[in-house]
Amino acid sequence: MNASTAPVDTTANPAPLGLCAFGFTTILLNLANAGLYPLDAMILGMGIFYGGVAQVIAGIMEWRKGNTFATTAFTSYGLFWLSLSGIIMLPHGGFAKAPDAVAMTSYLLAWGGFTAVLFIATLRLNRALQVVFASLTLLFVLLALGDITGSVTIKTIAGVEGVFCGLSAVYAGLAQVLNEVYGRAVVPLGPVQR
Repeated sequence: MNASTAPVDTTANPAPLGLCAFGFTTILLNLANAGLYPLDAMILGMGIFYGGVAQVIAGIMEWRKGNTFATTAFTSYGLFWLSLSGIIMLPHGGFAKAPDAVAMTSYLLAWGGFTAVLFIATLRLNRALQVVFASLTLLFVLLALGDITGSVTIKTIAGVEGVFCGLSAVYAGLAQVLNEVYGRAVVPLGPVQR
């Protein structure tokens, strides 16, 4: 296929949706982890619909664009939010026993390892994504430590760090929107590493 007959991709950039869905849900959950309010239906609703469903949609849209990294990240973290919501809700409905500290630590460390590998991939991408994935890796480790030790202090520190992580994702998402609307780098994302 020569350049004149190659299809032109006219679809919108789904990354801002995925980043904002992840970021806002992460902020709200970690404000609860920091002790500002209890984990409630607001967080579960965000986890299911915005953090969960919206990110899966963004991942599917990235698949259409041929972006393996974003497809893997958005779809996986969307399903993370859905699974976390299920872990919280299923015991309350009497469908399953609540996980103990070892099980939750294992769950969080598995996600932390996955995130660490994706962070390595961001070393070829922009600085904003590097901050998101580095801080998310740290967040999973802190949450796992908080669960295994039962330390309220570690959970509070994780909550504060999680708010930073969520804000960095929202920044990366909204920066892409503004840069695209203005047709230039209005909000810096950092250099692309090649």
